[in-house]
Amino acid sequence: MAAKKTKSTEAAVSAAPANTPTPASPAHPIEARIEQLAALREAAMHAGSPASVERQHARGKLTARERLDLLLDPESFVELDMLARHRAHGFGIENTRPLTDGVVTGWGTIDGRKVFVFSQDFTVFGGALGEVFAEK
Repeated sequence: MAAKKTKSTEAAVSAAPANTPTPASPAHPIEARIEQLAALREAAMHAGSPASVERQHARGKLTARERLDLLLDPESFVELDMLARHRAHGFGIENTRPLTDGVVTGWGTIDGRKVFVFSQDFTVFGGALGEVFAEK
């Protein structure tokens, strides 16, 4: 059964531009934002350069995420502030703004008990403590 048209619904439909994407449209802006967020999340998962990760491994050390994977129960980690970046200026540091700011924070479980954890990421700024790092 067709919906009854009223003056208010006709006005609302005619007021919208003809090229306005709908939520079902693949060109909808939210889809682009979701893709951007997924790309940022992936970048945060690998915030340190491949060379930095290789140096850690060559020294017999694990990355921050590898250490948390070993410590916590499988699939229990929930990361907090994954997309945080430093706000520092000077000495050109404002040109390098990796995600996580050198620390991975969150909560998970160990033997089923909830714990809150942080792990310094030595592949990002050598794990140096900064303002955003401390806030996390």
